[in-house]
Amino acid sequence: MNPIIRKMLPGLLPLLVFVLADEFLGTQIGLIIAVVFGIGQLIFMRVTQKIWDRFVIFDTLLLTALGGISMLLENETLFLWKPVLTEAILAGFIALSIFSKHNLVLLMSKRYMGDIQINETQQKIFNKNMMVLFFITILHMGISVYSIYYMSKEAWVFISGILFYIMLGVYFGFMFLYNYIKRKRDKEEYLAHIDENGKILGKISRTEAHNGSNKMHPVVHMHVLKRDGSVLLQKRPKNKKVQPEKWDTTVGGHVSFGETIEQALNKESLEEIGMTNFKAIPVSQYTWESEIEKERVFMFACIVDNNQKFKITDEVSDLRWWSRKEIQRNLGKGVFTPNFEHEYKLLK
Repeated sequence: MNPIIRKMLPGLLPLLVFVLADEFLGTQIGLIIAVVFGIGQLIFMRVTQKIWDRFVIFDTLLLTALGGISMLLENETLFLWKPVLTEAILAGFIALSIFSKHNLVLLMSKRYMGDIQINETQQKIFNKNMMVLFFITILHMGISVYSIYYMSKEAWVFISGILFYIMLGVYFGFMFLYNYIKRKRDKEEYLAHIDENGKILGKISRTEAHNGSNKMHPVVHMHVLKRDGSVLLQKRPKNKKVQPEKWDTTVGGHVSFGETIEQALNKESLEEIGMTNFKAIPVSQYTWESEIEKERVFMFACIVDNNQKFKITDEVSDLRWWSRKEIQRNLGKGVFTPNFEHEYKLLK
């Protein structure tokens, strides 16, 4: 269960008990059951936590007030006002929280959320949702009043009950979809869109860069070598869309939009082989085009000694040194990526 829901559940339980009991057993019995439940919960908290929880007391009193209004309104016309008056109490409670210095809703939420911290941004989102809830409640009250005098009893039943939850569902459903799309969009990596001279034309998503659009974007490649000429190669994971399970350049990756070549090289070296504090030597620049993408490759080399440490990260499936003779024997046999074989000639 979500930790926030779990921690707020004690304050919601009496209300849920009342709603269910009111629906099946009637308002009077429902109120008695809910109040007894609330008092029992209060005593339980007193025994287990050694305190009288003022918010649970408030919840129980509020529930009693709502139930009392329900029992008093026995006249049919007045009874039709029951949901409106109940919502009026809810709207007043929310309004007091929004427009006064004492945000009761937030205070109660913090009480039930316990050690879960709410930062300034989360508090603004919380207040925004409370504001929307306030206006939805006011709007629903207006529609409900209209249905009392100008619509059928069946229409009133629908409007005073189900419609409110539909309105809430539409809003929170919209917010869920909006946040889902926003999170997905924010996770998408953006690359620089460049021309043949390296001039930045704009930015494109990683998806757009790899969908055959031929919009050129910069990448960095670095070959790590020893002084005896051996080359450290990485094996591409089998889940890669391009050249899976083939041996490739030691380090390679995209340059994100707003990132420098040096920053990208340092980032990819750390993420792929865990290497830092190295001296990269520029070797060449060239354009590489395939069926799915067009890249401007910035190629580097780096010479290390025998004490240099590396690690296999989630970005690669294997990492090992290859002698020049081993590489020469396997060229053109599908062991290496075409990119590497092209660059290997430039290393000589």
